[in-house]
Amino acid sequence: MEIPPLTDDTVRLALVGQVLRRRWRLLAALAVLGALVGAGASILFSPGYKTTSSVLLQGPRQADELLTQADIAKASVVLDRAAAVLPWHPSGADLKDQVSTSVAQSNVVTITVSADTAEHAQQLADQVAQQYVKFAGQLASNSADASVQLAQEQRESLRQQVKLTTEKISDLAKNVGGELTVESVQVRTQLEGLKTSLEQAINDLNEADLATGVGNTVVLGPAQRPTSPAAPTLTQLVAGGAVLFFLAGVFGHLFTARTDRRLRGEPEIASALGAPILAGVDVTTPQGDRAPATGLLGKVRHLLGGDRPWVLPPVATSADEVNRDIRYRRVLARVATGPADVLLLVADDDETGRLAAAQLAELADRLSVPLRIFEFSADRPTVPDATASSGVLVVLGAGTRTAWQLVRLAEACADGGREIVGAVLTHPVRPTEPEKPGPAAEAPEKALAGSA
Repeated sequence: MEIPPLTDDTVRLALVGQVLRRRWRLLAALAVLGALVGAGASILFSPGYKTTSSVLLQGPRQADELLTQADIAKASVVLDRAAAVLPWHPSGADLKDQVSTSVAQSNVVTITVSADTAEHAQQLADQVAQQYVKFAGQLASNSADASVQLAQEQRESLRQQVKLTTEKISDLAKNVGGELTVESVQVRTQLEGLKTSLEQAINDLNEADLATGVGNTVVLGPAQRPTSPAAPTLTQLVAGGAVLFFLAGVFGHLFTARTDRRLRGEPEIASALGAPILAGVDVTTPQGDRAPATGLLGKVRHLLGGDRPWVLPPVATSADEVNRDIRYRRVLARVATGPADVLLLVADDDETGRLAAAQLAELADRLSVPLRIFEFSADRPTVPDATASSGVLVVLGAGTRTAWQLVRLAEACADGGREIVGAVLTHPVRPTEPEKPGPAAEAPEKALAGSA
């Protein structure tokens, strides 16, 4: 059967699968943290229970007048009066953020309120609407009284002007020539007509409604009691926070893997160092592929599985001690054919590399192979100056160094006059159960002779 080629989508799915398998504890902790953040955000952003109450403004109204009435509905006076009547005794300042108003069609002011319970929301909406109607009625009454007084003054002034005009018309009619001509009769007729029109205007003015344009304000029924909290609810915020933090953790891992430039393949490492890979050795650590948990942060990372490299293949179980010993002996056998003075280079932050270097140095001491360990700084590598016929053997863990770091290490070795004879890649393995005593390993001399 033909195997389909790998695509970017396949690689992404494989990476997501590795994240879910090897970092599920960390992702679960992030989801719990997101849920807690969502629960905290619900205190600030969850509106609780919402309901509305509608108030009808009768009579013709202008658009700006409707907006003014909407502002009056949430005025401090209205909220203070509503707070004084409510059974749970809030303050007007507390209600300011819980009440909002808007203008709907057909001269309707909508009052929207929010509260911690459905009963409180209903009571608050009804009280705000009722107090608004009372306050608006008081404003309209005061405005009407002032309008009546002003209208009376204007009507009295107009009556005096009409009276003077009528008297002038009578004087003009008398002063018209006594001869009965067509022109004089027409003038007298027009003057009498003007006098009659003025008197009719006075009568119409007396009968006019001074309160024209001032309508009543009516509440359109009680507010409905809400049956469920308004969105976003506590459950929605908790679930949204958990999902958001979980996805952020997954995409954060994928972004980290995409930007990770550490080398893991032997050809790439050998090319960056400019030296061959002599062997790959297993390093047994109590934590397998995990770094030792030091300090509070290290213990937390160990508990959540954040100290385990998820982009590397799963750690294999350690082989028997005899096979591991043979690999270390083969490394020493290959080093023995090179320079007489070999310096074992290992980074100060490479835990598996330091363990492998210690085992190599111990075995080299038993086999009388000249080998010294030198730990260099991972940030700024430096190598001691060379002596006659001296070289370096680099011990590093797979996936711990970038190409530029290895290039800088090779340049430091060249500046020190030392030749890189090769590199040893270390692979952490899980310890096995205590092994039963088996046949002894080959003698050091036979191992070195057989692997030369």
